[in-house]
Amino acid sequence: MSGGRIGVRDWVIAAGVAAALLVAGLSGQHPATDLDPLGYALLVTGGLSLAARRWAPLTVLAVTALCALGYQAVGFEVPVIAYLFAVYSAVRAGHRIVAVAGSVIMLAALPLAILTSPHDWPVGEAFTQSRNVLQLAWLIAAGAAGEALRQAERRADEAERTREETARRRADEERLHIARELHDSLTHQISVIKVQAEVAVHLARKRGEQVPEALLAIREAGREAARELRATLEALRDDDKNPPHGLDHVPELVQRARTTGLDAKLTIEGPRNDVPSAVDRTAYRIVQESLTNIARHAAAATASVRIDYRPDALVIRVDDDGRATPDTTPVPGVGLLGMRERVTALGGRLRAAPRDEGGFSVQAELPVDRTS
Repeated sequence: MSGGRIGVRDWVIAAGVAAALLVAGLSGQHPATDLDPLGYALLVTGGLSLAARRWAPLTVLAVTALCALGYQAVGFEVPVIAYLFAVYSAVRAGHRIVAVAGSVIMLAALPLAILTSPHDWPVGEAFTQSRNVLQLAWLIAAGAAGEALRQAERRADEAERTREETARRRADEERLHIARELHDSLTHQISVIKVQAEVAVHLARKRGEQVPEALLAIREAGREAARELRATLEALRDDDKNPPHGLDHVPELVQRARTTGLDAKLTIEGPRNDVPSAVDRTAYRIVQESLTNIARHAAAATASVRIDYRPDALVIRVDDDGRATPDTTPVPGVGLLGMRERVTALGGRLRAAPRDEGGFSVQAELPVDRTS
């Protein structure tokens, strides 16, 4: 509770207490002296200081105590309301020992302050008057209220931490479950494809035959799929140790596309800047999925990948010279839908359509917040 800025509510409460103290001082009967302006100033100061009770509870405790002792010494028989608020705030902030020690000192100092007032109280009546302006029951009630609210806030914080820990634990369990499912369902099949392709390539070379480009592409795709799956499983098991592929791996995608017979080119424009990890991963996936679609469906001879680093965005464009024509209606497959979902989730825009000059074009614009 200690800390933070003074808000409107704090000032309203402080002004209300100051006004109540001032009214009590003006309506009370006390010998008129030259120190009356000082007494009124102390009444108002003690009340207004409560505005900072959450920001500096111990300072406010000391200020309200000194103001209360001051206006009692001047002759104002006004209850020390501001001090009770300060005790409540100090206990709520966790300063119980200081609040108790200050209250004990306050109980002992009040009779002395009253004895010095212009009323010229006898000693016995001074102690009686001190009990009137600050009763022990009031102090106990203020401290108990502060402690009760402090404990309630503490339990609420603990409950919130418990909910967050439970959510994290469930997320970890779900990631491990997904990792196990992927491992059980995909690892074996991908391994079979990779091994069979390796064997086919080996046998062809052993017989002195020319290895078909399609077979080499299958072998390389199997290797890459195994690497991707392994990285995905490791990332699911531990998000921090194995970051997924990003823009740094795009040249590998382009090079691998060339092994399939596609004349693929990569162009990077603009000064290379760091981008958020989500944008980095999404850009890689867009290029990967686009090149995969070209290899599977486009019947293209050439493809170009362009990455444009702009001040407020990262633009990725993948074009091919395939058989798509402007009057062709593209059928959105799973890959294209996945790209659109990734881009939309980042607040970006995706355009995937045939080009006027023939072929297909995928362009994604991903916003980049350089201030974050």
